[in-house]
Amino acid sequence: MSAQPHAYAVSDPETALTYAIQHMRGDRVQIVEGVIEQTGPTWDHENIADLVREQLGPVLRRLRLRAGSGNLDLPGSGNWYVPDLAVVPADLAKGAGALLPDQTLLVAEITSEPNADTDRTVKRRRYAEYRAPLYLLVDRQERSCTLYAEPGPLGYTAQDGPHPFGASLRLPEPFALDLDTSEF
Repeated sequence: MSAQPHAYAVSDPETALTYAIQHMRGDRVQIVEGVIEQTGPTWDHENIADLVREQLGPVLRRLRLRAGSGNLDLPGSGNWYVPDLAVVPADLAKGAGALLPDQTLLVAEITSEPNADTDRTVKRRRYAEYRAPLYLLVDRQERSCTLYAEPGPLGYTAQDGPHPFGASLRLPEPFALDLDTSEF
């Protein structure tokens, strides 16, 4: 039996890790700071993602955008994220493998007990570094939502929140939408 050829150089660990997680079966898998993590969202977690997606629906259709939890590559960082929700132009979503954070219009992470600090700090910093224009943090443990904007190499320079669940949160253009968090 012959071994299948690699699509990566053995001396390149970042590419090897990325290749490995792309070929794993089962739950969603991501790499956070070089550590492979399997994610298994709870129903409560998925409920919030769905509530956000429903509210974005009319804007998504009007602007030809797609929302989902597709892969985001952060080349050179040892990271490969599977956000809870990312909004991208429809033409980029069609036939795409992984996208880059700067190709998104919005990235949302919804905290779970085991990953809350990662979403609050590591991912926020990395999404800003890789120029995701908007980062929505839905913090289930703190029962709050925060929107980060104006990304740069040192982080986001604009922050709206934290707002307690129940308050509305304004998503700027191109969304121009008040996000209702009362059912979160």
